Amino acid sequence: MGDGVIVDISQDVGEWGFITKEMVTKRADVRKGDILIYHTGFHDYYTYGKTPDEERYMCRHPGPLATDFARWVVDMQFKWIGFDLGSGDHPMNTSIRDMRPDLAREFEAKVGKPMEEIFPRKDFFFMHRIPFAARIPHVENVGGDLDQVLNRRCRIGAFPWKFKGGEASICRVVAFLEE
Repeated sequence: MGDGVIVDISQDVGEWGFITKEMVTKRADVRKGDILIYHTGFHDYYTYGKTPDEERYMCRHPGPLATDFARWVVDMQFKWIGFDLGSGDHPMNTSIRDMRPDLAREFEAKVGKPMEEIFPRKDFFFMHRIPFAARIPHVENVGGDLDQVLNRRCRIGAFPWKFKGGEASICRVVAFLEE
């Protein structure tokens, strides 16, 4: 539980878009030590969203382009971050590019560069590796009533289901608004 902000960057990103810290900071008052949740609109494509599309949700969502975003998360000392995506990493910076070579080729054609030039293997899964090493976790698949609390500072809590030996869990994320 802590202070934070839920930032709407949906107008800045689309399929396979690149998320930058500037997209986040230009839309809301983001402070050191916050909880940061960013909204891309992709929760609408989740299985139970407004317009379900599993491939679009899991394989075509936006994500950070470069490790500087992950380093910014660490520099800002966020308590944790969350997003309405299936992964904190761009899908082409995950094993999806190996499991779906057809999508990898389509992505390379779209951006006009080879995959290794955009997402070098040495930086694979950087949104999982860099913040996690600094003990900054993230919450994937944030959805629900997210659209009702955009660009607002509030108290934010995440309440996971606790079990022994787990490394991930379902959880309820709640924004507490002042009236």
